[in-house]
Amino acid sequence: MTDMFSRVLAASALVIAAHVFAASIIAQDQKTDAKQTEQTKPAPERAPERAKVPEALSAKLEGLSETELDFLLGDKALGFAERHEILFARFEAKTPEAIAAYVRAMIRVSNLSKFNPDTDMAAIPLNTESGGFNRWRLPRPKEFDTPRSPGPININRYFGSGPKLGIQTFLNLPVAITPEDLVAGQVEVAIMGVPLDTGTGYRGAAYGPNAVRNGNIYKGNSPVEPPHMHTMVSPTNDLVMVDYGDINVDSLSLERSIGHIREMVRQVAAAGAIPMIVGGDHSLMYPDAAGVVDVYGAGNVGIVHFDAHYDAGAGGTHLLSHGQPVRRLFNEKLVPGKNFIQIGLRGYWPGKKGFEWMQENGLRYHTMAEIEKNGWDHVMKRAMAEALEGPEYIFISFDVDVLDPAYMPGTGTPEPGGLTTREVFPIVRRLCAEKNVVGFELVEMNPLVDPGYTSAQNADRILRECLTGIAMRKQGLTAPHYLSPLTVDHGHDKK
Repeated sequence: MTDMFSRVLAASALVIAAHVFAASIIAQDQKTDAKQTEQTKPAPERAPERAKVPEALSAKLEGLSETELDFLLGDKALGFAERHEILFARFEAKTPEAIAAYVRAMIRVSNLSKFNPDTDMAAIPLNTESGGFNRWRLPRPKEFDTPRSPGPININRYFGSGPKLGIQTFLNLPVAITPEDLVAGQVEVAIMGVPLDTGTGYRGAAYGPNAVRNGNIYKGNSPVEPPHMHTMVSPTNDLVMVDYGDINVDSLSLERSIGHIREMVRQVAAAGAIPMIVGGDHSLMYPDAAGVVDVYGAGNVGIVHFDAHYDAGAGGTHLLSHGQPVRRLFNEKLVPGKNFIQIGLRGYWPGKKGFEWMQENGLRYHTMAEIEKNGWDHVMKRAMAEALEGPEYIFISFDVDVLDPAYMPGTGTPEPGGLTTREVFPIVRRLCAEKNVVGFELVEMNPLVDPGYTSAQNADRILRECLTGIAMRKQGLTAPHYLSPLTVDHGHDKK
């Protein structure tokens, strides 16, 4: 009884602190945004050397002014061609006059593309007179509801539950809605949705959380839940888990949403549970990882990032999108470059400069080109070794487009030639078993572009693989690539 009373007091203190913290965030939003904007500006780079003009082209460039020549031979011209050699090749058949006109047109386009204080808004004004300015992120007052004791709420009427019955939750789990519930229930994993898709030009990922809740085609939940066949471990039996509901967002503003998301993730981590976030687009990686880092400390958390793209874009008009969270976490010194491990990169982004930036800043990456050369087993072994030798804690960011579209058609940026589920499932399970995972996110699942149920079903299974790994770690099954002896061999071979 004393122990329970202490837990309730601790939960109450956590909630009060959370509300005070949230209130301070609301009051300081503009200051925070300004500070983050400053922090995310890229550091000034050393002036590049001028390109060398081919001898055959020198005479044709004599009519250019020094300013025009500086533009053509400098870095700014690379906004019109990947290399100067490509530009020079375009000029070979042109007259000196045509070349000069071409260069002046490039300069004109470059100048017109920049911010113009006379015609452009530096910031989009909001209606601060709106009475509901912050209502979207206000917690529901407990006075509005029937009084109850803190703790998870099982919303199933029957002893067992299944995907065809009742109100759908992640994995048919009980529900919790406050940090008090997490503490009172000694919750170990809190799965929550974030219906955000304003960080991408391709809408639909906001429907991801509920699609994953309903993506469980046949597997139910009960006190005798069958274990994962590969390991003979059942996360629903061995872990205390809840559906923590959804984190609300300003559906018209990514910038206004990220502070609230970060705080909600921080609350879960501070309550001692592992936040497992289902998105939503990949801009979520910034507030999700930052919320975890707020609890465990900057530099103490490594990120294992599964993705077809490196998501460290820089120089765009917006300081955060689904293609920029890595750069923002790096620029704000929340996660150093050496703490990033990326798996599954392919396609056409990043280019040379992106890879050079990653090498210069210590990011470790494993592309499909590496897998093509050395095989998946070799790359998985290498990536696992890097994760194990890194910081004590890791956050896993799983962008579903790391999977080949054959397994994950429901995503806004599909890229052929990706990983298979048979490759992904074991490494996710291993990371969650062999390393101390303090956060997990699954993002970019867009059910609106999947005519079937493959995407949601595989997304559900990715969550289950991680949860199985966490349950294995709780049981002490942390040996490299542990598999149950019962299921890997029938035992009837003649000796």
